[in-house]
Amino acid sequence: MNEQTDVPVILHSKLNMVSFGVGSTIRNVIEQALVFMLYFYYVAEVGLDIFLVGLGLVIYAIWDAINDPIVGYITDRPYSFTKKWGRRFPWILIFFIPMLISFLLIFNPPSVSPKEQPLILFGWLVFTTCLFDTFESFWTINYFGLFPDKFRDTNERITAAGIGVYIGFIGVMLGFILPPAIVTFGDLESYIIMSWFIVIFSIVCWLLFLPGVKDDKELVVYYLEHYEKVKKDSLIKVLKESIKQKNFSIFLIMYLGYNLILTIMTASLPFAVRYILKQPAGFAIYLVLCMMGGGLIGCIIWMKITRKSGNNRKTILISGSIMSVSAMIISIVGTSPIGFMILLFILGLGLGGFWAMVQPTLADVVDESIIETGKRREGILGAFRFFMGNVAKVIMALTLATVHIFTGFVEGSEKQPPLALIGIQLHMGLIPGLMMAIGLLLFWKYYDITPEKVKMIKQKLLELKI
Repeated sequence: MNEQTDVPVILHSKLNMVSFGVGSTIRNVIEQALVFMLYFYYVAEVGLDIFLVGLGLVIYAIWDAINDPIVGYITDRPYSFTKKWGRRFPWILIFFIPMLISFLLIFNPPSVSPKEQPLILFGWLVFTTCLFDTFESFWTINYFGLFPDKFRDTNERITAAGIGVYIGFIGVMLGFILPPAIVTFGDLESYIIMSWFIVIFSIVCWLLFLPGVKDDKELVVYYLEHYEKVKKDSLIKVLKESIKQKNFSIFLIMYLGYNLILTIMTASLPFAVRYILKQPAGFAIYLVLCMMGGGLIGCIIWMKITRKSGNNRKTILISGSIMSVSAMIISIVGTSPIGFMILLFILGLGLGGFWAMVQPTLADVVDESIIETGKRREGILGAFRFFMGNVAKVIMALTLATVHIFTGFVEGSEKQPPLALIGIQLHMGLIPGLMMAIGLLLFWKYYDITPEKVKMIKQKLLELKI
């Protein structure tokens, strides 16, 4: 308890942080598997028309645009069960299994001809992805919304985020490695097996993860007392106020660029392995290990640097620039497996910094929002973050679809024309690298939460007793 403000100050054990961080493993393994295989699966394996796949993912994003803010708004308020069970824990508990079931459905479409009955497959893609997004939103928005409320001390945030990154690496690695290790190009059944492996792994992690995501009772009581004194705002007003916060909007643009480079390159990887490098699906494992190895080393380096400087902004800018430049150079490498591996390792060095600092940076933005509005809105702000992640998936689908259409990519074919191969090289590196560069440029120009400003925000939070 802070003696001057009566705000509960709760520090957590490393074991509790580890348990909380296991949630990142669950989210990462599912997220990476979807980004890695979803577009490739429906275009190159199922053989559904490129335009229909792109349209399906656009509908998915529109649904997400509606769904995420509403979920954030719904879960940002107290209910009859809040005092007993907590603000975030009940939502995290209830929606986990439905999320896994809907994930299984995505990779188990009806056995119909993509040429004769494309609308059935198109409908299945839209229905299962939107169903998954609904359940996943309730789970992830509350999981990540818990972070800034649970870990309020700056040093504890960096420690918890670092632990989460290391543990989350397991999920990222498995999300990249399991698909090519289990999947055989041309064998649709292998994709079903892959999805079951991921679900079973997630359930095991879930049991380890539950103790770390329980709300601190003192903070729940304090929240309920404060909430009763605050005027309730409409969803529209909350959305407008959130977007008007300059640093939050700039964070979202930067985060979109970060997601674009990850989603577009990840979705491009199976195309590059199959058509550019002419390797079996399992070769992707070596490429992923290079990037993950760089990421692990980079995370350790950037964590030490940021602990000394306390400057999340600088770490984001430097590590992001490494990612952007490395990605653009990949398009020049051509068909060299060694070149791919080296550049992915370098890209991973930058990625480690981003992984380590994205969560603490968002927590700083959330804190600034609290002192500007006088209200805790972790859920709605987190919803915007996940919305940008899904916007990145749509831009990914549209980018790949547009490039493939204009370069003559042939769905379901073992060989591709020369122009289509050039297109794959472009969306493997140059295009996403440029997109991230734009986001970083805007972040450098307009984001102004410095170490000095963070201290000022923390002091005001204590004064507000929130």
